Amino acid sequence: QVQLVESGGGSVQPGGSLRLSCAASGSDFSISALGWYRQGSGKQRDLVAIIVTGLTKYADSAAGRFTISLDSDKNTAYLQMNNLKADDTDVYYCGAQITTDLSTLELWGQGTQVTVSS
Repeated sequence: QVQLVESGGGSVQPGGSLRLSCAASGSDFSISALGWYRQGSGKQRDLVAIIVTGLTKYADSAAGRFTISLDSDKNTAYLQMNNLKADDTDVYYCGAQITTDLSTLELWGQGTQVTVSS
């Protein structure tokens, strides 16, 4: 069974940096696509950044400050977040399309809180 486990959230001051990690565990799978999303309380989950076959795309609010990457050898994705702003405060989730021998799965991590405050 493939699972996504996130880590790296926390509290930082404006202008600070965080790196979120999303590790996929299991056997006999590959990651076809992976995105980082954010969600506030009572709000919809919005895309922050996505990587598909090495190509990346960012929300306007993240472009130039955040970088998404995927280490296929480690089955781990990262979101490097620089120059953080108070508006970046939210719960961040990774979501991935996982391909196995039998099927294609869409999985979510458990979420990690990012708080930017002085």
